[in-house]
Amino acid sequence: MGEIRYIDTRGTVKEPVSFTEAVVHGLAPGGGLFVPESVPELTLDGICALADLPYAQRAARVYRSFGVDLTDAQLEAITTAAYGDNFDDEAICPMTPLPDDVYMLELWHGPTSAFKDMALQCLPRFFSTSAAELRQRGLLSDEHMILVATSGDTGKAALEGFCDVDGVSIGVMYPDGGVSDIQFKQMATQRGGNVRVWGVRGNFDDCQTGAKTVFDDDAFARELHERFGIALSSANSINWGRLMPQIVYYISAYAQLVSDGKVERGAQIDVCVPTGNFGNILAAYYARRMGTPIRRLLCASNENRVLTDFINTGTYDISDRTFVKTPSPSMDILVSSNLERQLFELTGRDADAIAGWMADLKAKRCFKVDRDTFAGMRELYAADSVDNAECLTAIRETFERTGYLMDPHTAVAYKVAEHLREDGVPVVIASTAHWAKFGNNVYRALHAIALDEDLPAEVAALTGCELNKLIASETGATGIPAGLAELDDLPIRFTEVIDGNAEAIKEAVCAFLGHSS
Repeated sequence: MGEIRYIDTRGTVKEPVSFTEAVVHGLAPGGGLFVPESVPELTLDGICALADLPYAQRAARVYRSFGVDLTDAQLEAITTAAYGDNFDDEAICPMTPLPDDVYMLELWHGPTSAFKDMALQCLPRFFSTSAAELRQRGLLSDEHMILVATSGDTGKAALEGFCDVDGVSIGVMYPDGGVSDIQFKQMATQRGGNVRVWGVRGNFDDCQTGAKTVFDDDAFARELHERFGIALSSANSINWGRLMPQIVYYISAYAQLVSDGKVERGAQIDVCVPTGNFGNILAAYYARRMGTPIRRLLCASNENRVLTDFINTGTYDISDRTFVKTPSPSMDILVSSNLERQLFELTGRDADAIAGWMADLKAKRCFKVDRDTFAGMRELYAADSVDNAECLTAIRETFERTGYLMDPHTAVAYKVAEHLREDGVPVVIASTAHWAKFGNNVYRALHAIALDEDLPAEVAALTGCELNKLIASETGATGIPAGLAELDDLPIRFTEVIDGNAEAIKEAVCAFLGHSS
């Protein structure tokens, strides 16, 4: 296979770039997203053979197929370091079977107890190695600042991954009041001399829109270069180096199911993913494109059901849509950035169509795809949403029936899978976070306390860590991750709250870099 290079979804980049360039730049000029020139294909034999390898080697094989222009030694070093003792299960992402041919793909065994670790233990290593390669080739002079918008989990995973990485600073923005107590403490207590965290007045979409505006500001890019010798990049799933590692675990899961005798070789499965920014389910789409026998992609939304409505109507409309805070805050998103990549693929890679739709979304907060693109979405995807009460009920009823305790995001996917799956087709559910990251709402679920009801005073007075211990004692759940259990003992380092507009973000970035330089 020849080297795969990377193009962008809006056609701004006229000459394809290498993998290392795509990772370091993060976002294409003009706001487009990098995708491979062609999607590699794997044989069924090749997919099933991955089960004989440790996870790090499974990842390396998939990465190599995407034209990663690093040496075998570099790639082996990256994957070995990314998927090792930093995970608490040697399988890295084990699967727990539940009744009725349901398999929970547990993506939360990494250092921050969320699925983002599956990519963000790898991306910083890709980034630093790629940046060093480009400097050696004379294609890069600046150091970098990673600017991240998070709805809760990406922030901590990115901070952990880039902590004290040479030549890189990282700043994370989260919606103030819009993350769980545990998520806030994970970010606010982050160690490292090259990190900064800001709360933003607003919701995740304000964080993400502000970040994209800053990325697309040529004058600010020149200012950063001239004042600090710094260029901006991203660790959000708009960076292909963030999204590509997520493809691996869907391919790996299928190989493991066949190896374990759970699925007949070549038989199809469904995959259900709790979906906010569309990156995680898009990775499943690419796994399918590469040859993994995935029948349907089941897109699970919470009450912010913009993706469910889009998949069912072909119209993406947030012009008059209320943003809802839910028990699954990492999915509280209205602008799903990675949908752009999916539409690019479904239009036959029509960059003009994508640029037009994204311009409509920015100007009108709405766009409608053509008939063929809508038909393509309907062929691949089924979608449904779960309201807040149904999410909490799913946690309680599933625990009572199976003994399996899941977080609210996974509960959304579990319930949607019940709604949409077909009898006789095994379903893999992306379990995206350890329940202890969202102990407040897990407690509500287990005790049937509605979101608009007060918790008992003695429970409301507990910290997140104390509440998790109570839940564990009541349920018999074991193994609260050490990184969550220690949070009450760590000092809060970051409490600054800023506005979500581009000027406020630029001011905060410059203040951070000025202090750091």
